[in-house]
Amino acid sequence: METLTERILYAARWLLAPIYVGLSLALILLGIKFFQEVIHYFPLILSMSEASLILTILSMVDMALVGGLIVMVMFSGYENFVSRIDIAEGVEKLSWLGKLDAGSLKQKVAASIVAISSIHLLQKFMNIEQIENDKLMWYVILHMTFVLSALGMAWVDKINQH
Repeated sequence: METLTERILYAARWLLAPIYVGLSLALILLGIKFFQEVIHYFPLILSMSEASLILTILSMVDMALVGGLIVMVMFSGYENFVSRIDIAEGVEKLSWLGKLDAGSLKQKVAASIVAISSIHLLQKFMNIEQIENDKLMWYVILHMTFVLSALGMAWVDKINQH
């Protein structure tokens, strides 16, 4: 009975595989949205102000960071919790593939969230005239919460390593 239960539990990890496939679909959706923005703003480039151009580029950088985050979670999560990814010899392989454990992945996700939050906060500061002070204060508080959370997780992981 115990052996059967353990085999069922171990096989249940494959229930995560469709979730990681779903993340690849989310990556496709993000790519579509990215190029929709490029197509939308390309004809307007000559009439845009410098601030508008910077905000548009920051939005695109934000999407690229989210895309990288999706790729990290998708590959690392699959490798850590489902199955090893077998890549044939001579085929290009991501240098970090197989090297991110759950703790490292958590740190990278936290750092990505802080970076994404930083870009959003910078966008808010670029439009500071249109934002009420109390809203701006909450944006800063939320960003600092992300920063402190990332630092706290890094500190806990450092303590656990010793």
